[in-house]
This record gives sequence, C-alpha cells and structure tokens, in this order.
Amino acid sequence: MKPTRPLTGLVAAVHTPFRPDGSLHLDVVEAQAAHLRAWGIDLAFVGGSTGEGHSLSLEERRALARRWVEVARGTALGVVVHVGANCLADSRALAAQAEELGAVAISALAPSYFKPRDTDALVACCADVAASAPRTPFYFYDIPALTGVSFSMPEFFEQAPARLPTLAGLKFTNPDLMAYLQCLQAGGGQWDVPWGIDEWLLAALAMGAQGAVGSSYNFAAPLYHRLIKAFEEDDLSTARWEQFRSVQLIQLLAGYGYMGAAKAVMKMLGVDVGPARLPQGNPSAAQVKELRRQLETLGFFDWIRP
Repeated sequence: MKPTRPLTGLVAAVHTPFRPDGSLHLDVVEAQAAHLRAWGIDLAFVGGSTGEGHSLSLEERRALARRWVEVARGTALGVVVHVGANCLADSRALAAQAEELGAVAISALAPSYFKPRDTDALVACCADVAASAPRTPFYFYDIPALTGVSFSMPEFFEQAPARLPTLAGLKFTNPDLMAYLQCLQAGGGQWDVPWGIDEWLLAALAMGAQGAVGSSYNFAAPLYHRLIKAFEEDDLSTARWEQFRSVQLIQLLAGYGYMGAAKAVMKMLGVDVGPARLPQGNPSAAQVKELRRQLETLGFFDWIRP
C-alpha cells in the first residue's frame, strides 16, 4: 500500500506521560503535541519503545492512542500508532482502533516472548495484525536488540507483499547498513523505510534515508534539522559535527539510564512527561541536578535553540 503520508523527515517517537504514582497523565499530550509542532515535527509515533508500550495495559494503550488523535485532529500533526504486542489479539484490537480513529499508519514489532521461528512466521504475525486495519498503511518495526527477533529484512520484503496488502514499509532500528540499503532498493525502491537509530542518522542519510523515527527528536530536534540541512547542502563537516553532538548527548543520557534521563530532559524543557515506569529506573533529584549541569557544560541548551 502506498502511504498517503510517508514517514519522511523527523518523526518523534513520543514519551507516554505518567503522574508521579505511575498512572497515565493524558492531559500532558496537548503540551507534547504543541512542543513538536513548534520544533517543526509533524509526525508522532505513539506507544512504541520510547512510549513504553510494553509497560502499558491494553486499555492504557487504547486511551493513549485516542488522546493523541484527539489532540492532533485539525492540526498538521499526524499520528502513527504502534500496535505490536506479545498477544496478537491485543495487537488486532489496537490496529482496529487505530484505523477507526484515523491514524496515519500503524506499526508493529515482532512478538518477543514466544518468538516467530523464521521469516515466514514473522510475516504471518504481521498479516494477522494488519488484517484488522485493512485501509491503514502497515509498517513492520524491526528492532532486534530489544525483541531478540533478527531476520533478514530484505528477505522480509521478498515474502511479505503477497500476504500483506497494506504493507507500506518498515521502521528500521537495526545497525546493519548493508541490509538497510538493500531494503531501500527492494521492489525498485517502492518501500518507505524510516531509520530508527538517532546517533547513526547521518550514515542512514548517506544510504538514502528520507525519514527517521527517534526518541531524541523530542528534545533535540533543532540539532537534527541542522544535520539534515547540512547533508542536503553537501556540508559534511557540519553534518558530522551535529551528529557528534547527538552521540555525546545520547551517551550522557545513557549513563543515567536513558529513558528516565530523557524524560527528565523533557521536564527541563517545560514538558513534564513524568517518570519512567518499572522495570526502567529514574535518576534521583541529585542526579537530575548533576545531569542538568553536565548538559549545560556540553552546550546542549545552546544546541537546541531553533
């Protein structure tokens, strides 16, 4: 299926907002959406890894998708809903709801407890989910580092189209740049293959990436806009420098536990998305203070000025 709105440019994989007690705080979605629009991002990827989708109940995921689509309605912001789950019945329910809401697209990662044993089984899982949203573009979400499911994505594109009529492409969160290039060229270049590793964006652009889905676009979008602009203008020196800034930033946050630290940065920027849910941790108040000091020393708050 040719998507009416391909996942091009920067697509923010948005955080799920929680109250201090860990319950959903959906009132914050409006502020998140306004923040993205102010930073020139017009697509939100909801309920994925950054959204802690696997730490949400089915009803919480349904409520989250509903709220994002409600907030985005009437604006330029499009919503992609991640519907992947270990239970395919849950995935089907989320896919059907996303289509009813009018999501731009749906995406699903592979079941990761009982894993598909080969590409054929993976395609069967995707087809089972996508059938519940027969008018909505479907993107497989390849992230083997988290799912433990690692199959050839070029082979996926060979097998999937015959059984997945709504297939639009895949979210490629996998450092295999050779396979990424093969996916971009598969089927004569007909598939939409947004890149999913923020700190390797420049390499993906060199391969031909037209879009990228990532978590750090929530709090560092101006940096990446400059990176893309520099690449398009053949200013590789500037593009490399902006990518190095991205690497420094992500490495710093990872030292505190990436999810909790990233959510702390969002609060520093005036969008309080709350803490990360267990089993992920959160920095202490003292650590947040030190994180801010390190971010200031790094120059982060200057980097993100539009």
